[in-house]
Amino acid sequence: MIKEIIVGCWKIVSGIAACITLPGSVELLGLSLAALLPRRRVASSSTNGPWRVVIVVPAHNEELAITSCVQSLLCADAGDMQVAVYVIADNCTDSTAQLAQLAGATVLKRTDDVERGKGYALRFAFSYLESLESLESPAYDCVLVVDADTVVASNFILAAAGAMRRGAPAVQARYLARNTEENTRTRLMGFALRAFNVVRPLGREKLGLSAGILGNGFGLRRETVEAVPYVAYSVVEDLEYHLALVRTGRRVSFVDETTVLGEMPVRGKGVKTQRTRWEGGRLRMLFEKAPGLLRDVLLGRLRCLEPLLELLLLPLAFHVMLLVVAALSPSPIIREIGLSGLGIVAIHLLVTVVIGEDAWRDLATLANAPVYILWKLLLIPSLIRNASAKHSWVRTDRNGDGNGNHRGNDRADT
Repeated sequence: MIKEIIVGCWKIVSGIAACITLPGSVELLGLSLAALLPRRRVASSSTNGPWRVVIVVPAHNEELAITSCVQSLLCADAGDMQVAVYVIADNCTDSTAQLAQLAGATVLKRTDDVERGKGYALRFAFSYLESLESLESPAYDCVLVVDADTVVASNFILAAAGAMRRGAPAVQARYLARNTEENTRTRLMGFALRAFNVVRPLGREKLGLSAGILGNGFGLRRETVEAVPYVAYSVVEDLEYHLALVRTGRRVSFVDETTVLGEMPVRGKGVKTQRTRWEGGRLRMLFEKAPGLLRDVLLGRLRCLEPLLELLLLPLAFHVMLLVVAALSPSPIIREIGLSGLGIVAIHLLVTVVIGEDAWRDLATLANAPVYILWKLLLIPSLIRNASAKHSWVRTDRNGDGNGNHRGNDRADT
């Protein structure tokens, strides 16, 4: 009798796990296979005349990184485009503003004890640019957003701003990690960033879908900012704003030929804080935005289907854990769903390896994934707390020394 009760309960639990993972498995399979397709040819028309590019760097206490960031941007090839770099020193209490100015950027200082966060800093920047507008001379033609802990490829401006010059309403560059060789965890994060920030956007691009905004290395045409104001203030403001773009029928193009490289947290409290804040923020977006996206899909707005599937895809570590539960089900159907889902994850990881440059190193890195998944299990209580909380902009403690050297913007879906 007791055994039957246990088996019955396990069928229910594994069935729930299978239902939760099914949309995410569909999403992973579609994007992974699409990433291997030939590149689409998209008709475009270049804009004639001068092209004004503004690069906005939101920064909160980034004195250790801001100089290299600004220098990287000013040294990037811009061709015949006119480029201005603005650093938004947001509630800074260190030397970020002074160092940014010395490096050659125009600095805008913002202080607000209530409205704190990257989304507010970006909205402040866009409002400032709007104040410079006139009927005869727009202040800019497109804006690029780069995190303060980032260096960019030499072709970043040419590739990203150039795509918007040719007509793209918005763009997203490759966003990868600078410090993947620090330790095993950063190597895993680097691999996960490639899966989340390259394979999936590349799959969307080749399917003609909106590639997504990853928070770092994205760009918007002036017409896009005017039509869809940057009103996104959550801890995952990039995801929030992308959903607003998609719901208005606008598509973000993935610029695969250029890269921005950001710092990842190395060890200590900063790793846990960053992961739980971002994943908790995504969970909150799922609760807030999924019903509206589902309603749009049911009303025939099929462009909202893929963003809905993306929201329903849990961080990969949790997705795998639920698939294992389903794969161990006593029910044959549920077990097949779980095993099929694990096979799809394997395909996704294999595509990530293929797109990378060092397959053997990637495979050795993946051997440490079980330990990382166990660590993620221990973060579940913090993740749930973060899903129900609003956050101000805080620096991420990257080196475990308590100093919070950089803010960070980890988007690795692991």
